[in-house]
Amino acid sequence: MESLWDETEAAQFEGDLGQCVYLARLLGQQGFLFSQAGTSVSVKVGEQNIFREDETFLYVSGSRQRLAAIESRGFARLRLRVLVRLVAMGTLSGAELAKATESAAVDSGALALSPNILVHAVVPAKYVAHVHSDGVLALANSPDGLARLAGAYADTVTVIPYARSGAELAARCAAQMPVACRDNDGGLVLMQQGILAYGETPQRCYERVVELVSLAKSHIAETKSPAFLAPSVSFSAPSAPLRLELAALRQEVSTSAGFPLIMSTDSSPKSVSFARRNDVGTLSQRGPASPDHVAWTRHAPLVGRDVTAYAAGEREASRAWATSDRAPRVILDPEFGMCAVGRSAQEAATVGDLYRHTMDIILASESLGGYVPLPVDVASAAFLALDEAAVRESDEQLMFVGEVALVTGAASGIGRACVQAFLERGAAVVGLDISPDVVRLYDGPGYLGLRCDMTDEDAVCQALEAAVRAYGGLDMLVPNAGVFPKGCPIASLSMAEWRRVMAVNLDANLVLMREAYPLLRCAPRKGRVVVMSSRNVPAPGPGAVAYSASKAALTQMARIAALEWGGDGIRVNMLNPHAVFDTGIWTEEVLNARAAHYGITVEQYKRNNVLGAEIASRDVAELAAEMCGPLFSKTTGAQVPIDGGSNRVI
Repeated sequence: MESLWDETEAAQFEGDLGQCVYLARLLGQQGFLFSQAGTSVSVKVGEQNIFREDETFLYVSGSRQRLAAIESRGFARLRLRVLVRLVAMGTLSGAELAKATESAAVDSGALALSPNILVHAVVPAKYVAHVHSDGVLALANSPDGLARLAGAYADTVTVIPYARSGAELAARCAAQMPVACRDNDGGLVLMQQGILAYGETPQRCYERVVELVSLAKSHIAETKSPAFLAPSVSFSAPSAPLRLELAALRQEVSTSAGFPLIMSTDSSPKSVSFARRNDVGTLSQRGPASPDHVAWTRHAPLVGRDVTAYAAGEREASRAWATSDRAPRVILDPEFGMCAVGRSAQEAATVGDLYRHTMDIILASESLGGYVPLPVDVASAAFLALDEAAVRESDEQLMFVGEVALVTGAASGIGRACVQAFLERGAAVVGLDISPDVVRLYDGPGYLGLRCDMTDEDAVCQALEAAVRAYGGLDMLVPNAGVFPKGCPIASLSMAEWRRVMAVNLDANLVLMREAYPLLRCAPRKGRVVVMSSRNVPAPGPGAVAYSASKAALTQMARIAALEWGGDGIRVNMLNPHAVFDTGIWTEEVLNARAAHYGITVEQYKRNNVLGAEIASRDVAELAAEMCGPLFSKTTGAQVPIDGGSNRVI
């Protein structure tokens, strides 16, 4: 593991907290050596409290933050003296620790906090990093793990036997600190819980992580058996479409859990090869590499086995869990590799990241004589309690948590606003557009942007395949992509222009809805479709025959879909927006021309409706999202105008 510390970059981060942000980002960039789940970074800062008294505060990264892109707002601020007193109280239950930690928080906001903040509190050094190193966990989970760790570090650091996360672990670390914390610069190796590195400067803390991770990695390379593990397995990436099978599997898992779940598929050589091992059924059931990780693999009520492994030829028999009230968080399948399941896209991404590291840890431990983790029942109740509280809070605030929405024409205008509206309600969102801008529209695991020509049938099918592999299925569909050509009377309209408009506005949506239908049938809460139609359907205008006819045909198709799909519980409704001026077609030139045509100003033209209201993309998007929600649960086949009231329609 090489040091990435750069003095020039570090200088751009101001203050103690800024330096801690840089430290966290560096660790996030080297996540291939340790999972981000449970990794935390902190700094102790002297500040004045509300009474203008000097006090030391602990800034610690939230447990659900992406370290590689963390900002200062991703750190919770807590009173250090309160945390230290909690350690002195002895072992606390998960609920007690969660409540006590809240009392120490000054402005943590909605950040989820790990109980290992108590470990950060008892270390006197200014900067602390807790990292679940793959190498340390591989050594710890091998036979005679404690002795192996002691040998790997040759008495350069203290190895602390396993203790439950929270007050128990913090107390054990504190007891070793007088010996291990010389000059506030060093580290501890925590059995089954990784590395605790610290330093008076962020650079020294970071370099201590590099040093301790590298020692474990080198020791494994030197001591592992060259002939180890089970028979080698061949790898061939799945080539046939899997979206129907994956959507059905997600439906089974969600039914078992009792609520919708995101399911991300990893068909990399590592995952497929591991899933094809003839001993995967036993290896995967021995337990997690670290008890701290149980919080990510067993949220209540997902309290079944951490992993369901499909053995070759026994896939259907392996799905017995789907008939009970228990659901897995990781699914291994010899055909498509690994599926990571989570309440949200972020959770699924964390579970996937964690288990990819777990596979490496399992194989490394096996090379050292066998993978022998702690039993699951010794998992940290404190970690679980804090994490479950965060999940409950998330569920209460987000309408579409665990669900997947797909929006076409997503790079701008109404489509882009729809993406944002669904993301804000907790959905994972797939955005399709012919513009490459759609790919970088939003950053994070909850958004997947795909460049797609909607008139290309193969491209549409490939996009749906990618969407399902990313999130497991499809719950909500917003066919929004379309073209609005320049005005042209019927007498001058060419067949080429007619066909171009029909291909985009009508034919492409037929393919999309046809291919999406079997996926919507598998939606845990039943599928929903909101078709972006137009006011031109009930009130066409001269010079817009191709556009008006295409939208009228699209509306008729949607009405028929509502009739045909209602038996599957799929709702299909239509929106008729008009004069949405913050979209690409309404340039300043066009606005001026239309206003002049009516003999009014541009501002008057924008509000030329019964209510005198200006319609924005955001208005349309909010209504589209709400039509997929519970308020419209008993509505299908509806055509809802959003135009401020058109005297031509009313």
